[in-house]
Amino acid sequence: MSRLTLSLTCGDYEITRPLLDGTVRPDGIDLIALPSDKERIFRLDRRAEVDVSELNVVQYLRAVEQGERLTAIPVFPHRRFRHGSIFVNTGSGIRTVADLEGRAVGIGGYEPAAAVWIRGILQDEHGLHLSKVDWQDVFGGFGRLPDGQDAPLAPTDSAARHRIDELLASGAISATVSAYNPPSFLAGDPSVARLFPDFPEAEKAYYAKTGVFPVMHVVTIKQDLVDAHPWIPASLFAAFTSARLLAMERLRNPRTLPFAFVQDVWREQDRLLGEDPWQYGRTEGNDRAMELIVRYANEQGITAGRAGLDSLFAPVDAEPSGPSSIV
Repeated sequence: MSRLTLSLTCGDYEITRPLLDGTVRPDGIDLIALPSDKERIFRLDRRAEVDVSELNVVQYLRAVEQGERLTAIPVFPHRRFRHGSIFVNTGSGIRTVADLEGRAVGIGGYEPAAAVWIRGILQDEHGLHLSKVDWQDVFGGFGRLPDGQDAPLAPTDSAARHRIDELLASGAISATVSAYNPPSFLAGDPSVARLFPDFPEAEKAYYAKTGVFPVMHVVTIKQDLVDAHPWIPASLFAAFTSARLLAMERLRNPRTLPFAFVQDVWREQDRLLGEDPWQYGRTEGNDRAMELIVRYANEQGITAGRAGLDSLFAPVDAEPSGPSSIV
């Protein structure tokens, strides 16, 4: 039987690189790999250009609800805790989460998964009334704001990404929710600080309480391909898993990374999150995280309903125990 040729775009992460460089090959599939930087992943139309694509999980929920011919496999190449992604102007008087109410908070789009997770966590774990926050979309183009909050602070152009930092540092907005550290913060500007100064401890406490490791992205496949070749999801799932396992084995070698205390970092992750927090598949923890982001998207007005996980993911086998298709 001849092999299928499929195009793939996803981030060039350690856990995907063996798949992108051809070290791991999916059974029955030849991949044309198009490694993506964050700009390509951010583009909403990227999924239309390729057969298999990494996609923001909230955008996937919206796409499915709008009837796009997409399915996904339970592969989560990007996950991140987000307590460290909330920054405040130090002159605003914001000291606690409750102080955000009634304030202008700049966001780089209302619908990115990072923003949805942060708002949901602040609501669930800290009692923030989301409707009492003035969410200001500085980019003015990624998704929609709630009713009455639909005017961006800046036009959608190349300068918009710098504008949110200027607004925060000057006090024009009181806080920001950002997937990236503001340049002013990185430069040591005393007018900008994190809402959670000791954010690693806040994130550890969040995981200890909830068991949730937030999912940012999933891997999607064009539904027409799956209809024609139902074995594709299982083959790709096994390949992504093999790539991740290979990467983890390599990275656990203390000679691989030039960090003096890398083994201490591994031991800390194992102690706090278990031996394989990046595991793919429909595990209890992964389902818990997905159910939460589905709820948050619905409660925040991004989706009209709450899709069941069985409708979001193509069925695949459990994770293989190790790499199986290595060149």
